[in-house]
Amino acid sequence: IGVGLVGFGLFFVLFGMLLYFDSVLLAFGNILFLSGLVFIIGFRRTFTFFFQRPKMKGTSFFLGGVLIVLMRWPLLGMLLEAYGFITLFR
Repeated sequence: IGVGLVGFGLFFVLFGMLLYFDSVLLAFGNILFLSGLVFIIGFRRTFTFFFQRPKMKGTSFFLGGVLIVLMRWPLLGMLLEAYGFITLFR
């Protein structure tokens, strides 16, 4: 279930970007991606991964970008998410 949710989440994010940053598709993709991540590695591991002390900057940018996309500012939100994603996984 988790891999399917992550896959659909990535599909909706890419499809939302192809349709000139459609905020509904991007928000739906973000929610599916995060819920799929929780299903794959579990709630506790997801929480400890995102809220480690050295990764707090990346987490704040990534989750802030998700929040900005949910508030219907898709371009700014995706830029913040991309920076947070790169900071989290480097």
